[in-house]
Amino acid sequence: MSPTFAELGVHPDLIIALTKQSIGEPTPIQAAAIPELLQGKSAYLQAETGTGKTLAYLLPLYSRIDPKLANAQVMVIAPTHELAIQIQRECTNLSQLSGLPIRVVLLIGGTPRERQLEKLKKKPHVVIGSPGRIRELIEDGKLKTHYVRAIVVDEADRVLTSESLDDLRVIAKSTLRDRAFIFASATERTEAAEAIATLAPDIARIKTGAPPVNSNIEHLYLVCEERDKPDLVRKLIHAMKPDKAMVFVHKNESAEILASKLAHHKMRVADLHGAHDKEDRKRAMDSIRSGAVDVLIASDVAARGLDIKGVTHVFNLDVPTESSAYLHRAGRTGRAGERGITLSLVCGPQAKAVKRYERELGIAVKRVYLREGKIHLAENDSGTD
Repeated sequence: MSPTFAELGVHPDLIIALTKQSIGEPTPIQAAAIPELLQGKSAYLQAETGTGKTLAYLLPLYSRIDPKLANAQVMVIAPTHELAIQIQRECTNLSQLSGLPIRVVLLIGGTPRERQLEKLKKKPHVVIGSPGRIRELIEDGKLKTHYVRAIVVDEADRVLTSESLDDLRVIAKSTLRDRAFIFASATERTEAAEAIATLAPDIARIKTGAPPVNSNIEHLYLVCEERDKPDLVRKLIHAMKPDKAMVFVHKNESAEILASKLAHHKMRVADLHGAHDKEDRKRAMDSIRSGAVDVLIASDVAARGLDIKGVTHVFNLDVPTESSAYLHRAGRTGRAGERGITLSLVCGPQAKAVKRYERELGIAVKRVYLREGKIHLAENDSGTD
């Protein structure tokens, strides 16, 4: 029988906040990570998407914050503005619902520095943001880090294998040597492991044994011509009637063409592709979360790490070449015990990618075709769509 949050040592007021959000039992990664992080240890948390990694580190770190100390004590670094905003939302919920006087500030690029500087004057306990903006404010003497007890790097495999690694090193040097480093990710790249060895040599590795792909997700693919994909996505959405859907693309042009086509047919759609500015992306996220739109078009970069409740269908207009990218996309649906469907549009040699997913991820991807406005399961792979 798994331990309760109380048995794990989570602050009682935080347990009240969890109860108000209908969170009753720890997930496996939370049960494994919380006792270690409550002791102030450095750790690498590795678990599939949708398993509660954010709360796995926030709950123990919040439990250790001293609200009477008017200084930044926890720093969370995220590779994208959207993920930083999402983490800020979770932190704000914990503070408000628990009644704990823990102040949170969001520091990301693309927003006025003056407004962020005003918020820093209120002495926040938790700092969340992008590595570039946080480094900038530290170097300008605007953000004091002498009391930071823990640095969290979310989506660590991305931060540690990009130009952001230099920013992270500068940030780390500004803090006390005995602060903890916490890395969280669904996967771990070799380059990331090398960076961790230099940043935090004595680190606990916490990995849950959950299967790599949620068994609640059904995997489908449909063979078609490249030029037909935008029309097919529209027809598939009409046929499958998703509550909320995400469509993944590689290119700006694909996103814009598809968004225009769906909107022309009176579908409620938003485009989250990375080419848009921060305010456009925020509006897109707010609209899908609130239910104002039903379809969100995104690239892997734009959607990295996002948790959007209620996504029932994921469509791959452009098929990812790597199984890890497919895993990330598929993980946007079938969350919190719900059922989900991932459907990939495949043409020509892209069919090899489907076989790779099956082999490397241990899943079955069924071929389907669209006829008279309905989805049908193909009897074999030689069928005609």
